[in-house]
Amino acid sequence: MDISIVVPLYNEEESLPELMAWIKRVVDQHKLLCEVVMVDDGSTDSSWSVVQQLQKEYGDMLCGIRFQRNYGKAAALYSGFAAAQGSVVITMDADLQDSPDEIPELYRMVIEEGYDVVSGWKKKRHDPLSKRLPSKLYNATVRYVTGIKLHDMNCGLKAYRRKVVKSIEVYGDMHRYIPVLAKQAGFKKIGEKVVQHQARKYGESKFGWHRFLTGFLDMMSVIFVTKFGKKPMHFFGVMGALMFLIGLSMAVYLGVKKIYGMANGLSTMLIANSPYFYIGLTVMIMGTLLFLAGYLGELIARSSGDRNQYLVEEKI
Repeated sequence: MDISIVVPLYNEEESLPELMAWIKRVVDQHKLLCEVVMVDDGSTDSSWSVVQQLQKEYGDMLCGIRFQRNYGKAAALYSGFAAAQGSVVITMDADLQDSPDEIPELYRMVIEEGYDVVSGWKKKRHDPLSKRLPSKLYNATVRYVTGIKLHDMNCGLKAYRRKVVKSIEVYGDMHRYIPVLAKQAGFKKIGEKVVQHQARKYGESKFGWHRFLTGFLDMMSVIFVTKFGKKPMHFFGVMGALMFLIGLSMAVYLGVKKIYGMANGLSTMLIANSPYFYIGLTVMIMGTLLFLAGYLGELIARSSGDRNQYLVEEKI
């Protein structure tokens, strides 16, 4: 199997027949062996009925997965990745804003140029300014924080080497950060391709302004989990020790100042009357709690069942 195309969908009954016909036309023209995995994320319209009808029409080229309820795009992609059998896995949205004409070139970049991940870049977008400006700011922040130089992390049109999607876990809203997860898993050749962005033909967008806030929080989660998920003491321990030392330094300063004043007959206030005493005590307690959180995190990380599941490149 050359290509697996994973299509997460939610209430896209109108666009599915056109999308499937478009994909079929492109892969036949380029003589590519392709499967399409449509994952219905708990649609409330007749999307699943349309998928069933398309499966009868296209046979083994199309397989469908239906969720009992709406779990989110990340869950749909995760299930689609698990079912994919192609050497290259391409993801695209079901709303016809991603062009299937990009499939052959994305496939070529992975197979011939050796990319692990190729992300689409909608350089010219058919979206209102209220969506384009926050998206630019968001992507600039992600580039700065993660070091991955992609212009459009949110683009649903991406291509992956099969080994990539089988080696990462996508959950929550982490679908935006699959290139970050791939890089942390050791897949370092990540590129991008300018792709055509189609104006929405049917329905309306399923994502509102709140995705920019949740996207930022998810970014922080990805960075924390990938860097400290297996070594939480490196984060909580360092923060706890630093705060404890700051509080201890304040307490020592007040104690030394009090002893010096008494030794030289100077009038000094009670240590307990100084606000710095309570600030220092609070900081020491917080530092101790962070340190304990690090210990608990280490116990949980070391007792998890998948701690020895490492990605092996080659074995002879």
